[in-house]
Amino acid sequence: MGFTHRVRCYIEDTDMGGIVYYVNYLKFFERGRTELLRFLGVEQRDLCSAGFLFVVHSLECRYAKPAQLDDELEIHVVITALTRTSLTFEQRAVRCVDGAELCSAKVRVACVDYGQKRPCRIPSDIHTAFHNFINDSVGSADAGCV
Repeated sequence: MGFTHRVRCYIEDTDMGGIVYYVNYLKFFERGRTELLRFLGVEQRDLCSAGFLFVVHSLECRYAKPAQLDDELEIHVVITALTRTSLTFEQRAVRCVDGAELCSAKVRVACVDYGQKRPCRIPSDIHTAFHNFINDSVGSADAGCV
């Protein structure tokens, strides 16, 4: 269960050899988490306007195989832990053409009060949306590779 978002690898994502530069997987994963928020009805700009941010607390990443220029990837997002102030995601980048897992990460994200720059409780409506998503949903912005 989880959420899937599709991305394409452009020239700007690659090194001179046409291989996706390692840090760009983190950008793809960020987009996946942001699209999950959007799927749940939460816009980043509204969250910021309300004085809250989600910031990466810690990250563990494993690179298995390279993505290349023009590859289409599915970014899989699963919430594996939810507390009052943080949540943990497991994410995978999978190449659509052959189903190869290219990169995986475990990302812990904390809710922060923008003004105080300190951890705070996740707003109750957003916490409920995460909780409901964990318990009963499979979501997708673009399910399946074409």
